[in-house]
Amino acid sequence: MTPANHGSALVTYELDVEGMTCRDCERHGETAVEASGGIEPQADWRRRRVRFAAPPTFDPQPVFAAIRAASGQLHRYEPGQLRRLAPVQLDDESPDADADLVIIGGGSAAFAAAIEAHQLGACVIMIERGTLGGTCVNIGCVPSKFLLRAAEVAHLAATRRYRGIRSQLEAVDLAAHVAQKQDLIAALRREKYEELVDYYGWELLHGTARFVDPQTIAVGNRLIRARAFLIATGASPALPPLPGLAETPFLTSTSALDLERVPTSLLVLGAGYVALELGQAFQRLGSRVTLVQPRARLLPEIEPKLAEQLQQALAAEGIQFCLGVLPQRVERVPGGVRLIVQTSDGREEALEAETLLVATGRRPNVDDLDLAAAGVELDARGAPRLDPTLRTTNPRIYAAGDVTLGPQFVYVAAAQGRLAARNALLGEQQILRLDAVPAVIFTQPQLASVGLTRADAEARGHRVVTGFAPASVIARERVELQPFGGVFLVADAESERILGVQALTSAAGELIEAATLAVHAGLTLADLREHVATYLTVGEGLRLAALAVEQDPARLSCCA
Repeated sequence: MTPANHGSALVTYELDVEGMTCRDCERHGETAVEASGGIEPQADWRRRRVRFAAPPTFDPQPVFAAIRAASGQLHRYEPGQLRRLAPVQLDDESPDADADLVIIGGGSAAFAAAIEAHQLGACVIMIERGTLGGTCVNIGCVPSKFLLRAAEVAHLAATRRYRGIRSQLEAVDLAAHVAQKQDLIAALRREKYEELVDYYGWELLHGTARFVDPQTIAVGNRLIRARAFLIATGASPALPPLPGLAETPFLTSTSALDLERVPTSLLVLGAGYVALELGQAFQRLGSRVTLVQPRARLLPEIEPKLAEQLQQALAAEGIQFCLGVLPQRVERVPGGVRLIVQTSDGREEALEAETLLVATGRRPNVDDLDLAAAGVELDARGAPRLDPTLRTTNPRIYAAGDVTLGPQFVYVAAAQGRLAARNALLGEQQILRLDAVPAVIFTQPQLASVGLTRADAEARGHRVVTGFAPASVIARERVELQPFGGVFLVADAESERILGVQALTSAAGELIEAATLAVHAGLTLADLREHVATYLTVGEGLRLAALAVEQDPARLSCCA
């Protein structure tokens, strides 16, 4: 429901209602609002609010009274803040605009913002210079996990983990895999992006956007003025200033996913999640992989025992590690590439392979926007400088998604897009809570984390206790024949509130969902210890880690 459905005399309002806890509450709220003059009310008990249309001069007191009168023995409703969902206004010198919100980009952050803005009744224009769908569906999450799963199947076929089960890997046809991947990407892009443009009805322009002044952009020959803008242009692989790199063929995380032949050997420069995931995938598909990084320890932000165990798991599959070295230069040689590195004692060593994959981070896509003309400053990383509400140094321009160089996760980008749309259009000053954002590295075993590490918690002044349930005490890991890792938990010693969880298990990405809720909701060690956990699931490791704070989980019977 938007005001446009009822004529220009009506606008949309949103009323906070405390006490809403279920779908019956939604029905009570909608009935109360409609009976007191609201038009087409839509209640959301999870967000505890009712949205409805009414004249701009209506008296809210009857609505407040009707909401209170709808209270019963089980629920007591209390109206809160009433907001008029009107877009922000231009200054008096420029009263006209072509749109309420112009969104530059067509990925997850952009679409989440556009849907939110549409539901607020705003006029939206989206501008995309390339392919709709952004990084995730086109060149990131979907194609990379499709490759990882294929590599896992190949690895299972080529290895004999269980006695009595004999199989073999006949061949790897990477070209056929890429063709199947493209079919999947095309279907998801159509369902999750292209068809939504027509469904919601915003205007989509194909072209490159460039700011002309603080409230105008140009797309080709068209000038567009807007009440607010959202920059959601994403990020691209960042290349290190390594001599010889420009003259040497190399892969990025994007081009590696389009290979139609498995390289015989592969040097991977970097050891973050992209390097680890793709490194293991190509090792399993038949490459001889060497991971190279300047840091002396793999994943220093992860609990040491888990990072070490992940390295051992990858090494057991044949991956070589060259850590604590400084890349000096790249050379093209017959049959491949040579990477010259400097060791910690100052010596130079040469590493050779058929192919080099550079996975050393990402950079924001802002070069073509002419942000200086819009009065948008950049930070030291080259990303738009933002306040906590995602507003740039131009108060009418916001940014969301990978272009901010925040956590590079599609679900964070979408949350930022929704929040930025509301802040830009309603003048709200909401801040995205990022203290319970889960992260997963989709190696095998998977490494997942949420909340504070032990070091972070201690740095913030917490007196902490920790619990660790190794893979050997998690029955699911035993039947998976997965000996590495376990579940590590950090809690505040006084309140026993769960501060963070890290897990290295066969399905850590599934376990971390429960851990995220525990951190977000402030659950305690007692909550985890006393709940009934499903046996023979990896999720049971979360309860075992809580028990491990005070006792040895290896000395417990099943489900004790």
